Amino acid sequence: MQLIFKRVRPGTKTPVYATPGAAAADLCAVLDAPLTLAPGGRALVPTGIAIQLPGPQAVALVCARSGLAVRQGITLSNGVGVIDSDYRGEIQVGLVNLGETACTLQPGERIAQLMILPVTQAAFTEAETLDETARGAGGFGSTGRV
Repeated sequence: MQLIFKRVRPGTKTPVYATPGAAAADLCAVLDAPLTLAPGGRALVPTGIAIQLPGPQAVALVCARSGLAVRQGITLSNGVGVIDSDYRGEIQVGLVNLGETACTLQPGERIAQLMILPVTQAAFTEAETLDETARGAGGFGSTGRV
């Protein structure tokens, strides 16, 4: 698949897959200066790119970088970012510091990952009842711990 993108800020880096087996490409911060996130702090960090997905059969997901999350507590403020196929604006990444110490992000640093996935849009049909299953309505923790 070819993904068309546009640089919307000077200093923008092209998204790159770190290894041949990588499922997502790295997104880098486009910052004029280092950005420090205090514990509990949040920031919207620009990546300098806008993308053109091939159509409504594809979505781009912005995911956290595991190294930042595990080592420094930096993760996405919204869990996973969804970039719809008709969005043409700059991809910006909402970050939050869940760690106990401040973390400084450098200009050009890898801050998130961009994953392209297929989409199926559902036709929602209301019903009075749903098929029975062994689990039923059992929710959080209902299947026990292994």
